[in-house]
Amino acid sequence: MRYAEVTTPAQAVTEVTARVEDRLCTLRWRWPDGVQAVCIHKGAAEGPEREALPPSGMKLYTREEYKANNGYRDRMDDIGLVSYTIYARIEDSGETLLLKQTEGANQITVSAGKARIYYSVSQKKPIFGKQKTVHMTITAEVPVPKDVLCYVKKRGGYPASREDGVLFPFVQDFAAGRNTLPPIEIGKEDFVRIFFTDGRKYGQYYELVPE
Repeated sequence: MRYAEVTTPAQAVTEVTARVEDRLCTLRWRWPDGVQAVCIHKGAAEGPEREALPPSGMKLYTREEYKANNGYRDRMDDIGLVSYTIYARIEDSGETLLLKQTEGANQITVSAGKARIYYSVSQKKPIFGKQKTVHMTITAEVPVPKDVLCYVKKRGGYPASREDGVLFPFVQDFAAGRNTLPPIEIGKEDFVRIFFTDGRKYGQYYELVPE
């Protein structure tokens, strides 16, 4: 099985639509005349170039299955943006070909939703002494790499953003579930808050929620 280029509009998969409900994605599309099966690739929206994808890793789906199920249904256990690419599958001189389309009509990108990250920051301020102890917990619905989050310390009030104070990285990844971090000591007039390291990037995949 190998790739080949679409040579006529009649060979192209078109009118791809997607509906996501209760983390179940239903894909529908217009089948090319005479095509009895397609191969479907699912991957991250920022994944590798489609022509580099190995055909063996795709889902074979027949026209009969499509009619019986009124589309193609896929359980979405991912987070963030997911891309589906549908390739017409044909036989030519005894060889199986997957037809590539350059205009992108056989692709669609859908949102699989965001995983929630709950965070808590508490502090204990002694009556005497120049420092106070800060306790932080991270409770995540999925494993979260340490580079996703940071904490910021500011003197005289809580920081409003990751640039509003001194930024500190976390040193370990966060497991799914509750993560209790080692306490830290800060000055009595310092305050700490947790932020995304890159809100535009990681905000597509996670929702940061205070407890």
